Amino acid sequence: MPDYANQAMKILFLGDVVGPSGREALKKRLKTIIKEKNIDFTVVNGENADNTGVGITKENSNSFFDLGVDVITSGNHIWDQKETMTFIENEKRLLRPYNLTKGSPGKGFGIFQTKNKKFKIAVINLMGNIFMKKCDDLFQAASQLKNLVRLRKDADFIIVDVHGEITSEKMALGHFFDGEATVVVGTHTHVPTSDTHILKGGTAYQTDLGMCGDYDSVIGMNKDNSLMRFFKNENAKRHSPALGEATISGIIVEADSSSGKAIKAEPLIVGRILKNF
Repeated sequence: MPDYANQAMKILFLGDVVGPSGREALKKRLKTIIKEKNIDFTVVNGENADNTGVGITKENSNSFFDLGVDVITSGNHIWDQKETMTFIENEKRLLRPYNLTKGSPGKGFGIFQTKNKKFKIAVINLMGNIFMKKCDDLFQAASQLKNLVRLRKDADFIIVDVHGEITSEKMALGHFFDGEATVVVGTHTHVPTSDTHILKGGTAYQTDLGMCGDYDSVIGMNKDNSLMRFFKNENAKRHSPALGEATISGIIVEADSSSGKAIKAEPLIVGRILKNF
């Protein structure tokens, strides 16, 4: 029998999947990435996966699960496809931010098993307060979750997605969870930051994972139409996703199964425009 007690866990977390281009990139490459990188657990932020570039449908969710995704997180666009408010109640692998208004459908965190059934991984979904849709206080919610889900007691590993606009909120949450979560990452801005590192207490951190989408765009949206909107051109239309070849952007974290803490963290960037360092 394998010695799971001393086994390293490899976690893949991908940034916001944007529209058809982002979905197609995952369809073509995700299974290969999981196999070649020996990934044990995969999380994606899927709140922009719909054809419109906002929200996620049941069909989108199922396609990600079929590709090997274990959990889908989200953010401010979680309800932009109305069907989500219904199917999220029965799909525990799709999370919405924990600090949404009280009474919102779905769950803001969950504890899941790895495919080999040997480890429990908690995934926490939070949303920032500044320049975001109104939600409950981020730091009070984080404090509640810190008591609800404890590393090595309730879960072998803990993954935190902080979906927000402001760097300072995300960095503060990283330090708040340092030593008590395996990895804390930011999502939402669609631009990957170059600060991938392990904090002093052993928590892997990156301010924003970027997006899985077409970077020849304005944060994943059609650049020409976006410019017209900024210039208040009367011919501007509603935002729509850019449809060029997508780049996959995220992070791979290797963690020690005996402590639940990160021992290695590196960005993953695969695609036409952006490249790894």
